[in-house]
Amino acid sequence: MPKITRSLAIEKMIKLPKLRKIENLLIQLAIFLATYLFIYKQVFHNSNLPELIQTVKNDVAKPEIQLLFPVILLMMALNWCLEAVKWQYLIGKIEKVSFFKAFQAVLTGVSISSFTPNRVGEFFGRVFILREASHIEGILITMVGSVSQLLITVFAGSASLVILIPRLLPEAAYSHGYLYYGIIAIVTALDLILLGLFFNLSFLSAVKERILQNRWEKVRRFFRVFAFYRNRELAVVMLLSLTRYIVFSTQFYLLLRLFDVNIPYPTAMMLISLVYFMMAIIPTIALTELGIRGSVALYFFGIYFGHMHTTLANLSLGIFASSTILWMINLGFPALIGTIFVFRLQFFRKPV
Repeated sequence: MPKITRSLAIEKMIKLPKLRKIENLLIQLAIFLATYLFIYKQVFHNSNLPELIQTVKNDVAKPEIQLLFPVILLMMALNWCLEAVKWQYLIGKIEKVSFFKAFQAVLTGVSISSFTPNRVGEFFGRVFILREASHIEGILITMVGSVSQLLITVFAGSASLVILIPRLLPEAAYSHGYLYYGIIAIVTALDLILLGLFFNLSFLSAVKERILQNRWEKVRRFFRVFAFYRNRELAVVMLLSLTRYIVFSTQFYLLLRLFDVNIPYPTAMMLISLVYFMMAIIPTIALTELGIRGSVALYFFGIYFGHMHTTLANLSLGIFASSTILWMINLGFPALIGTIFVFRLQFFRKPV
């Protein structure tokens, strides 16, 4: 190799790591700024913010606030610790990570997901903490955990729907008779199909082999992650997702109680399940999520209190305040904490 060509190649090899380091820092700064801008817009551009502040001021002296609010904050920590345990358990198939590292990854995912549609950035936010394992395999494994959480949301929401229909809409044609039983049969069948597909993830690997056969070897290799997990391991993942669901649903219920929205716990949990169910199936962008969440909560609780012949006007602010503060505690605050760990992500790996 001529000396000039060799020197240019060496110079390029020296400059490349520096360039990658600058690019990595720019991406980290962009995520940091986007997260703070999103949280700022969600909170301070909220048209109901003055009423929300006044509601909190009116209730802050209550003894229940001093008792229950620390519990709600502890439940937030428990919620994300459970998610970190679940991700650590899943990702361990391709790279062993400590609980603290998994916790960092989860909070970083919350930061990145805060400004992406339906929080899809969560899949990408976690995997760049991995040092050796394939990022694509990490994304697919993260999706397994997210699907388990989504299935719990769907199962709880669909079960609540069939239970509440005859209670809240007794005059509707579909709330009784064969039509109602047909709805139960369809919902049950769909839930069982989804559950069966989840516990047969290896089926996706078989379908992939049949479709791709000997083509696109790299793509075929990535999909092998779906064959990593046995049913017992997937059951553990579902149990962790169910526990998380109970935790953040109970948080919602406690906030409703703090803001004088008095409703029996079983009924509240079913209505909350419907709110989460609708939020899971409604396509949202980050800048409208908080408003949609409050509107969906008001809609379902409005049906219940209308059925109970209770005026919703006096309770609507409490319902909206509960939904908003829950978002701040469970998503807004963790997203801000997650920005601390964003600067530990490596979007470009060193060449080997």
